[in-house]
Amino acid sequence: MKITDVTIQYAKHYLFCHIYTDEGIVGLGEAGNWGYLKATAETILKFREYLIGKDPFKIEDINQNFYRSVYFRGSVIMSAISAIDIALWDIKGKALGVPVYELLGGKTRDKVRCYASIMKHTGDLEETVQEYVKLKEMGFTAAKIFCNGPVKSANDGRDEFFANRVQETVRTVKAVREAVGWDFDLILEVHRGMTLPEAVAFGRAVEPYLPYVIEDPVGPDNVDTMAEVASKIGVPISTGERFYNLREFEQLMARHACQYVRPDVCAVGGITTAKKIAALAEAHDVLLIPHNPLGPVSTAACLQICASIPNLGIQELPGFCLNGAEDAMVKEPLRFENGCLLIPDKPGIGVELSDNASELYPLKERGSNSAKRAFDNSVKDW
Repeated sequence: MKITDVTIQYAKHYLFCHIYTDEGIVGLGEAGNWGYLKATAETILKFREYLIGKDPFKIEDINQNFYRSVYFRGSVIMSAISAIDIALWDIKGKALGVPVYELLGGKTRDKVRCYASIMKHTGDLEETVQEYVKLKEMGFTAAKIFCNGPVKSANDGRDEFFANRVQETVRTVKAVREAVGWDFDLILEVHRGMTLPEAVAFGRAVEPYLPYVIEDPVGPDNVDTMAEVASKIGVPISTGERFYNLREFEQLMARHACQYVRPDVCAVGGITTAKKIAALAEAHDVLLIPHNPLGPVSTAACLQICASIPNLGIQELPGFCLNGAEDAMVKEPLRFENGCLLIPDKPGIGVELSDNASELYPLKERGSNSAKRAFDNSVKDW
């Protein structure tokens, strides 16, 4: 079997790629760099020149080739490699007539517990609480609370001052916990929005409400800062969604900076690298919460990883796909039951794009070049 062509396709804020073969088998992948879709697409098309005529079964060799062929790496290049890698695994699974997880060692579970990744922050506490009550009624057993602080500066910045910043967020966590009870886990998404002192104070203050994790309490750039937060609070930390290098995860775990890692299968180098990160994590007694802010191909690829590893924590399910909002993007949507995604048994990754996905979901990139600003007009993380 040989690769004959590589094409790209946009839908919503997602970038997909198809890899074609001379035996009629087509692989489907997705890139993770949603802020720079067109740059990533051009990289995939550049890689196309090398791929044509190659054996699609040589997944590790192709992955290593693109990673090591030129001096330059980074999120755009790694997202392009990821999309190609996922598509190659899809081809191999289809050619052999098995789901990808069978090629990764077989099933370790029959379903994957998910949490609803809600990125809303209205400022209205009662409205926020009702959102989580509804999620529980939908069948979810866990959900994200966005703890990044006020969306816009107000009150001359008083909402952003240390004590108020911490206490208002704790107040939200307390209210949600009281509304949903203890049979529901809370993922506290700080989104890199706190300083080290804020993160420590917040982490200690929310301990009585037993959150599942605090996600990215501080920026990921300094592993030692993350490790210091981890050493001073009693709530587990999850991080790593911005990483695009296997070795970044190794350094993170070697410093005991987290209890959960968050590899993005569409950004770290695809299924090939995500499986390696899972093995590293297992050796460090660390669990996985795969990052998944993307489309149905990302979710399907995550499920193949989740289905084949022993150290899964929970799987993220993006809020913009809830209530069937993206079901029409694929020919047959993944199934959600009782707080879990069921693992598909179809060959490959288990999903196919609809023929009219691009028309149903026109391209609209997320993000912008304008950073969020604090009350004094200084740039802040978001």
